[in-house]
Amino acid sequence: MGASYMPLILGLESSCDETAAALVDSGRRILAHRVAGQEAEHRPYGGVVPEIAARAHVDRLAPIVEGVLADAGVSLADVDAVAATAGPGLIGGVMVGLVTGKALAHAAGKPLIAVNHLEGHALSPRLADPDLQFPYLLLLVSGGHCQLLHVEGVGAYRRLATTIDDAAGEAFDKTAKLLGLGYPGGPAVERVAKDGDPRAVPLPRPLVGSAEPHFSFAGLKSAVARAAASGEHGTADLAASFQQAVVDCLVDRSRIALAACPNATAFVVAGGVAANGAIRAALTDLAARFGKPFVAPPLWLCTDNGAMIAWAGAERFAAGLTDPLDTAARPRWPLDPEAEAVRGAGVKA
Repeated sequence: MGASYMPLILGLESSCDETAAALVDSGRRILAHRVAGQEAEHRPYGGVVPEIAARAHVDRLAPIVEGVLADAGVSLADVDAVAATAGPGLIGGVMVGLVTGKALAHAAGKPLIAVNHLEGHALSPRLADPDLQFPYLLLLVSGGHCQLLHVEGVGAYRRLATTIDDAAGEAFDKTAKLLGLGYPGGPAVERVAKDGDPRAVPLPRPLVGSAEPHFSFAGLKSAVARAAASGEHGTADLAASFQQAVVDCLVDRSRIALAACPNATAFVVAGGVAANGAIRAALTDLAARFGKPFVAPPLWLCTDNGAMIAWAGAERFAAGLTDPLDTAARPRWPLDPEAEAVRGAGVKA
């Protein structure tokens, strides 16, 4: 192999309700990627049902892997390593992807790379932006997680803040259910909020103005429920006011983290909630106030996908980090295991 050879990584993602695979090389080329969502299966329940999600992954993952290899015109023998999400997430789905990754790696005689799903999100901006250098400040905001992390390098993360109860994406989904907007909740709330007044409904901004660095969204969710039950406000105004409250919380908490990380090369956002346009606009303005570049992956790369897992695998492979075939699936897996515990029984890993 010449000096210009680019290792090729197959990435598998199945931690929640997207079944995905992708082929990415170390030169940031996405040779192929496929994602199969499960909105139709979960919509009647207003949220993800773990057992249904796991069965869907079993049915879909093998055909998706075959399709990705065919799309790229390569065989499994051409792959240098297999990366699979090993956690955190819904354990049934995680096990489907990880066991599949182990089988493929063993059959082809290739290394296995067990990827932390959160590291996939954390490194995905580097897949989209080759100029993004360590260290950077990351706001990781998704359905299950809301954290601020100082990303110092591959496998090196210092957690600055986390949620003490609900994640922002979870609050979006539950608000959508309260307002009868359907599933998935985040896009539904954003769509309806465009026709509402973001100041129409007085809602709390938990922890805004506090010196404590963490997030809290449970009280906001409860306040939306009370406002909706009162019958005094239209759906669009409720959606817009809720979304604005989340924006204000994210901006205020991120402001504290930016002040604490003067050496950060950029302010980066990733995770499914990062696809929200109002949130992106507010965070762009915040980064500008601190004189930092604002970096966010393309919208499709914010939601769960195989390309981010393949890229995290490529970064780990380049660092010589591979894993044994007996690696266990993990429902919880903190990026910063040394971070101090925070108050609140609902802390997300």
